[in-house]
Amino acid sequence: MSEFYAAVCAEHEIEINPHVLHVLEKTTGTDSVTIELRGNNRLRDVQRLDDRDVLALSKYLRNHTSVTGLDVRYNNITDKGVGHLVDLLQQDSSSLRSLDLMFNDIRGDGAEVLAKSLQCNSTLLSLRLSNNKIENRGAMQLASMLQVNSSLRELELANCDLDTQSVVAFSVVLKSNKTLRSVDVSRPLLFSHQEEWAVHVAEMLAVNSSLVELHLGKMGMTDTGMERLTRGLRLNGSLRYLDLRCNRVTRDGVRHLADLLKKNRTLEVVDLSSNRIEDEGAAYLSEAVAWPGCVLTELSVRSNNIRTEGLLSLAHALTVNTTLDHVYIWGNHLEEPVCQAFGELVASGRLPPEQTDVSAYEVDGRVFLAEVLHSLRRRYYRTDGFDTDTRPTKDPSSTPPIESQHVPLQAS
Repeated sequence: MSEFYAAVCAEHEIEINPHVLHVLEKTTGTDSVTIELRGNNRLRDVQRLDDRDVLALSKYLRNHTSVTGLDVRYNNITDKGVGHLVDLLQQDSSSLRSLDLMFNDIRGDGAEVLAKSLQCNSTLLSLRLSNNKIENRGAMQLASMLQVNSSLRELELANCDLDTQSVVAFSVVLKSNKTLRSVDVSRPLLFSHQEEWAVHVAEMLAVNSSLVELHLGKMGMTDTGMERLTRGLRLNGSLRYLDLRCNRVTRDGVRHLADLLKKNRTLEVVDLSSNRIEDEGAAYLSEAVAWPGCVLTELSVRSNNIRTEGLLSLAHALTVNTTLDHVYIWGNHLEEPVCQAFGELVASGRLPPEQTDVSAYEVDGRVFLAEVLHSLRRRYYRTDGFDTDTRPTKDPSSTPPIESQHVPLQAS
C-alpha cells in the first residue's frame, strides 16, 4: 500500500508526507480497513495533511476498495481538499463508509460540495464535521441533502457555527428522514432567547422513529426548552441517548425530565453535566430512578451544585434501582456523608469502580472521594460497531455493524 502511495505522489509531483507513508506501511490489506491519519499525535512529530496530501490520498484510495474508513481529523484540510475527497464519494465503486473531517479548516463551500456529492452517494454511513466553521450556508446545504440521501446514519456538526435557521432545518428534515441514527448539533450560535429551536426539535421527536442518539449540548437551553423537549419525547419510542450537557436547566426543568423517565421505556443514557439542578433537581431524578420500570442505565450529573441531601437521595435510589450502573457525580459538594454512601456503593459492587468518576479513600478515620478519570461515554451509536469506551452499542433497526480493521497510531 505504501509503495502505491509513493508512486501516486511521483506521478502527480506531490511531496511524500512521511506521516501518511508511515501509517500505510502499518496497514495490512484486508477486506475492510480504516486509515487513521489524525494530525494531533502526542507520541511523535506528525506532519499534518494539507490539500495536496489529500489529493494524493484520494488518488491512492480510488484503487483500494478495501479502505472503508478515513479519519483525517486535526489536519489543515480546506474546502479545496474536500473537493478532492468528493471525487471518491462520487465514484460508482466508492467503498468509503465513514469519513471523519473534524477539526480542520472547512468552510461553507466545502460543506456545500460535500452535500451535493452525498445527494447521489449510497455508501457513506458516517460524516463527522464537528469544529469546522461551515456556518449557516453549509449547514443548510447538508440539511437539504438529507431530504434525498437514504444511507447516512451518523452526522456530527458540533461547534460548526450553526444558527437557529439551520438547527430548525435539521429538525424539519428529520421528521421524514428515516435513516439517521445519531445527530450532534451542539454549540450552535443562537442569539434568540425564545428557544424556537426547541419547539421544532420537540415536534421532530414526536414523529421520528429512527433517531437513537441526540446531542444538544451548549444550546443555552432553559427550563422552558426542557419542558418543550420532554413533550416531544413522551411520544418518542426510539431515542436511547440524550446529551443535554452545559445548558441552563434548573430543578424546574429537570422535574419534567424526571416525570418522563418514569414512563419512558427506551431512554437509557442521559447527560446532564454542567447544568444547575441542585438538590431539588437531584431529588426529582432520584425519584425517577427508583420508580418501578425505570430503564435508565447511565446518568451524569457532574457539576450541578448538588449538595448532601440531593446526592444522598441519588445514592439511596441506587439501592432500589437495578438497571442504573453508570453514575457520575464529580464537581458537586462531596461532603463526608456523601463520600461514605458512594464509597459503600462501590465497595459492595452495586456501582462498579470503572463505571463512576469517584473513588473512596480514608484519612484519620474520615472518608473522602477522589476524582477518577472515568466519564459518561460520548457516543452511543457508532456505524463501526464500537463506542469510544468500547462498550457495545445497539441499533434498533438491527442493521449489522461494519466490520473494520483499525490502525490506531495516534492519540486523539
